[in-house]
Amino acid sequence: MEALYQSFGLVLASEMGDKTQLLALILALRFKKPLIVMFGILIATLLNHGLATVVGGWIGSQVSEDHLKIALSVIFVAFAVWVLVPDKIDEDDPKTKSYGSANALITTVILFFLAEMGDKTQIATLALGAKFQAPILVTVGTTLGMLVADGLAVVFGEKLIKVIPMNTIRIISALLFAGFGVAIYLSR
Repeated sequence: MEALYQSFGLVLASEMGDKTQLLALILALRFKKPLIVMFGILIATLLNHGLATVVGGWIGSQVSEDHLKIALSVIFVAFAVWVLVPDKIDEDDPKTKSYGSANALITTVILFFLAEMGDKTQIATLALGAKFQAPILVTVGTTLGMLVADGLAVVFGEKLIKVIPMNTIRIISALLFAGFGVAIYLSR
């Protein structure tokens, strides 16, 4: 269960202020169909994070435990720095616009899957898959973390960023990542 809890917490924290959370807000405002947007996020995240977890598990089985812990520690501390840099979405970018008459679900699935490629939450999922070797628990945890964070953007987006400054959310996220990185290293 530790894999589930850590996966959920790390992805929830790292998704705050991330480009995909901003994308969720844009899609919700554009389509005015929050449940369909959330279902699209669920599908895209399950596909993306499922793949990342399996690849991470394979990497974890190929690398010695000491090397893996050092690498994971460095990755999580690097995420602590990375999360402090705000993501921005350009609304004039064609990737953030709906594709003509395409429905909200297809647009959300495609945009979210592509936006998550190489994103810190996907790389974190890969690292968690390597650490825990529990693909189902990690995928469920990271997917729930994405749904909660992006659900906040879909449902409360405009109101939330007026109450909690994004810089505060980024600092808390960075502290969580750094803490996990140090904890992994010290567990050697």
